[in-house]
Amino acid sequence: MKGLVEVIAKALVDDPAPVEVFAAGTADEPVYRLKVVKDDLGKVIGKKGRTAKAFRTLIAAAAAKQDLRPTVEILEPDRPRRSSSSTEPAASSDGDSGGDDTSSGSAPAAESAERPAGA
Repeated sequence: MKGLVEVIAKALVDDPAPVEVFAAGTADEPVYRLKVVKDDLGKVIGKKGRTAKAFRTLIAAAAAKQDLRPTVEILEPDRPRRSSSSTEPAASSDGDSGGDDTSSGSAPAAESAERPAGA
């Protein structure tokens, strides 16, 4: 099954050489973690996740013949995997309330957009 995940992933991306698939989980419920380069991530996920959903459906259909319930995880390149029990605070130390961390200097424009008209 790992080979099928790898073959499909390599067919979707522009650069198949760096595609990696890691197997984990149990014998009945395998987890396949797919790692691609940043430039190919969008090709594997697709618009609104449609390609990723189709990818997972194909793997599930193939695995059903073997009574397996696989999970396919698409890892983000150069980012540590999120823990399901994260204890890190969402706010940064500068008093920001979370949100987008885009330091492009557009905060005043965003603040003015949130003010009601005539205020």
